[in-house]
Amino acid sequence: MPPRLMIVEDDEPLIELLRYNFEAAGYAVETVMHGDEAEARLRESVPDLLILDWMLPGLSGIELCRRLRQKPSTQSLPLIMLTARSEEADRVRGFDTGADDYVVKPFSVSELLARANSLLRRAEPQLMAEVISVGDIELDRAAMIVRRRGSVVHLGPTDYRLLEFLMRSPGRVFSRGQLLNNVWGHDVYIDDRTVDVHIGRLRKALLQAWKTDPIRTVRGAGYSLNAGQK
Repeated sequence: MPPRLMIVEDDEPLIELLRYNFEAAGYAVETVMHGDEAEARLRESVPDLLILDWMLPGLSGIELCRRLRQKPSTQSLPLIMLTARSEEADRVRGFDTGADDYVVKPFSVSELLARANSLLRRAEPQLMAEVISVGDIELDRAAMIVRRRGSVVHLGPTDYRLLEFLMRSPGRVFSRGQLLNNVWGHDVYIDDRTVDVHIGRLRKALLQAWKTDPIRTVRGAGYSLNAGQK
């Protein structure tokens, strides 16, 4: 799964420029033009990185940033603020409100991309690493191979994406809705029970030669991947 980026910006030519460059760099890009819509989308699904314009129609970017930092689900979301405001007081306000980085317009797209990559490497090393490990499970992104204690685990494409997503946040419980939005996508209309089917298939594949089940079912809440033993 590529890193998921949400761009909240009301300048359409700039949105298309950023979308083109970030998609070419391997990101999955979602764009929003209004602050209120961005807040609603972020309640449904949290991306890996948010690029947020200060001045937006409706809810401003700086106010949205403030609200996001007050919610546990988005408190640590990597966030880059875009703005035409270059005064030191504005920069300080942006950082005090919760921005991780602050880029002044006009800017170099290649520099913004480099800043985004650097921020993700610091904030979510599991997301940018070629090989990620949780307990005795290892996922090689380059080869698209999963191993458990050195033995290959054979997974279909959807089960692979589901495992990769769970491995990025070991121990965290995700609801069926969150898994649907993040693994299948916002625009795919399928029943929540589809998640149960794929969790069952993934669990069966991971259990084939081992006794310990790394997937935890939390009644009424969802699923999580536990580290288990090495």
